[in-house]
Amino acid sequence: MRQGHHRGRFAPSPSGDLHLGNLRTALLSWLQTRLSGGEWLLRFDDLDTPRNRSGACEAIEADLGWLGLDWDGPALFQSERRSLYDAALARLRSSGQLYPCHCSRRMLADLSAPHGGWSPYPGLCRAVPADWGTKDGRQPSWRLRLAPGRLHWPELVGREAGLDGPTAVGDVVLRRADGFVAYHLATAVDELTLGISTVLRGADLWHSTAPQLAVMACLERRPPDYWHVPLWCGPGGERLAKRSAAEGLAGLRAQGLDGPAVIGQLAASLQLVPVGSRLSALELCEQLSLPLLRERLRQPL
Repeated sequence: MRQGHHRGRFAPSPSGDLHLGNLRTALLSWLQTRLSGGEWLLRFDDLDTPRNRSGACEAIEADLGWLGLDWDGPALFQSERRSLYDAALARLRSSGQLYPCHCSRRMLADLSAPHGGWSPYPGLCRAVPADWGTKDGRQPSWRLRLAPGRLHWPELVGREAGLDGPTAVGDVVLRRADGFVAYHLATAVDELTLGISTVLRGADLWHSTAPQLAVMACLERRPPDYWHVPLWCGPGGERLAKRSAAEGLAGLRAQGLDGPAVIGQLAASLQLVPVGSRLSALELCEQLSLPLLRERLRQPL
């Protein structure tokens, strides 16, 4: 029974077909939401226009439908929600929580090179006046002025997580110099305005949680709960990738597998059912409970 008080979401980027790892995360999000009696939303994170692939949204919708992962209401598109992001940027800027940054990617790459990889933004432009305009004809990016201290969040499976804001996150860009809204701002605003109760996503996005929580805190809104689930890796331990057709539904269909067989394969990889099981998403949901799902994901896969 759907009561509507709980909302989950699946938010793929339309840059290619879904692979089995994406589909397993989608299945888990759908199960967690349906077992909570809630609504499951489908949102396309399509702001990175150059990476979008024509027809990808339709293909993703078809794949989810083929697996029986139904969503509530029409699909949502970040590209149609820009006014919400602009309003959030204006609010943060007017409250002094954003500052313009004229540092180029090349400059920051040179600064971080001696450290052997990524390092947080060193704050070179923190003292730049908010009304400072272009530099050498280039528009600035806009960064969130992150307060000192740790950013904490409770994981629904596992203990409370946290990162030190200044050293692990830094002053993240919320609007790029080319005018595009950054991923962290759009995602944070969407979770808040859509009333998302639980963000269930892959463990590769764990480090994205802290900057998104920082945005939510600056907007003075309560964040959702988070559940970061293990990634599905290949035989050699490598992450699955969208570029491999064999890891998508098209490859499985070519092998003669149908929806119940794929659901069984995804569920078996989580040790929710025996290997070789065939069942629909709804049948799987009817066999589970939230406590059982959480307990299974507390154990190593």
